[in-house]
Amino acid sequence: MAAQRWLPFQRLYVYRVAREFVRLVHEAKNTDAELRDQATRAAKRTFLGLCEGLPIEGQGLRRKYFNEANASLHETLGAVDLSATIGAVRQDDALAIQRLGVRVKRMLRALLH
Repeated sequence: MAAQRWLPFQRLYVYRVAREFVRLVHEAKNTDAELRDQATRAAKRTFLGLCEGLPIEGQGLRRKYFNEANASLHETLGAVDLSATIGAVRQDDALAIQRLGVRVKRMLRALLH
């Protein structure tokens, strides 16, 4: 019964991993306001770009959304890495985000091919 409340793309593993990626970025407690804003917005764009592309059957639009999600993923990881470098995010949090980001990247790459 609970599964009926979800659309098919919401049951995909990539969806759940990308959603967790956003949660980790949000909960990282980045003390640099500019980098926190940049990282959280980019993480959300990663997830939402994925959500836009998953239900589309046409390769052109699907590729567009996944490429945008991929670019936002890289932006997120760069902002988090910079935040860790300047001490605005704990190294442990940055490493967890990096690891999950790499997983999302691999899945996005697979979706693009």
